Amino acid sequence: MSGAQTTKGQAFRDLHSADGIFVMPNAWNAGSALMLQAAGFPAVGTSSAGIAFGLGFPDYEGVLTRQAALEETARIAGALRIPVSMDAENGYGHTPEEVAETIRLAAETGVAGASIEDYAAAYGTGDLYDRALSVERIEAAATAAASLPFPFTLTARAECYLMGHPNPFEESVTRVNLYREAGADCLYVPGVKDPETIGRLVKEVDGPVNVVMGLAGSPMSVSQLEDLGVKRVSIGGSLARATFGLIRRAAEEMRDRGTFTYSEEQVPNGQLCRFFDEQRGS
Repeated sequence: MSGAQTTKGQAFRDLHSADGIFVMPNAWNAGSALMLQAAGFPAVGTSSAGIAFGLGFPDYEGVLTRQAALEETARIAGALRIPVSMDAENGYGHTPEEVAETIRLAAETGVAGASIEDYAAAYGTGDLYDRALSVERIEAAATAAASLPFPFTLTARAECYLMGHPNPFEESVTRVNLYREAGADCLYVPGVKDPETIGRLVKEVDGPVNVVMGLAGSPMSVSQLEDLGVKRVSIGGSLARATFGLIRRAAEEMRDRGTFTYSEEQVPNGQLCRFFDEQRGS
C-alpha cells in the first residue's frame, strides 16, 4: 500500500469524526469521479448500480461480478486525489470468509473504505441474512480492515426498509448497533426518507450515520440533514440514472423530432480535454 493510500485512508476516517456533515456523491467511472472531485467534495463513493449500467448490465444481484466491480473501482480510485469508498454490495459472498476476502481485494484497488449490505436474494431465503450471520460477516470485514497497513473505513448497511421488514426501524437500529459493536465505522440504513425517522435513527444509533439522497421522494437539503445529526450523505446510483435519463431523452428527440437541442447543454470538447488533463495532472 502506498503512502498516498494511507493519507487518503486517514483523511476519510477523519471526515467521520470531525464536526459537521459531509457529502460523498457516488460515481460509476473515472470521468464522473473526476468531475465530482473538481466540484470540491472531500470523498467519492462508487455506485455498483452505476457501474453495472455503464457496462450495459441490469442492477441485479450476481450480474455485476466482483472482478468487474473491482476493476472499475481501481480505475476510479487511481484517478482521484481524494478518498474513495467502494460499494461492495453484500461482499460478493455469503460467508464471513468471502466478505473478508472482498475487503482485502477492495483495499488493493486503492480505496479508503467500503460498504457491506446484509441482504442477498441469492442466499435462498428471499430475506435479510439472519442477525447472527450478519454480525459475523461484519466482524470478518472489520478484522480484515484492521489488518490493513492503513486506516480503512467500514460501512455496514441494514437493508430492512428496502426489503419490507415488518418492523424496519426497530430492526434497523438493532442491526446497525450490533454492526457498530462488531467493528463498523459508519452505519447506513437506506430507504429512510422523512425527517422525523432520520432524526430518531441518528439518536438511537451509536455511531456516524449515512443517509442516501437523490432518490424520488427525498427532498431534504444537506443543511436539514445536518440539523438532524446526519454525518454523511451519499446519492447511490441517482446521478448515473440521471445521466442515462439525459441519453434517453436525447435519443427520443433525435428519433421523434429529428432535432438535436440536447447538444446545447454539452461541455465543449476542448473544455473537457483541458479539464481531464488538469485533473490527471498531465
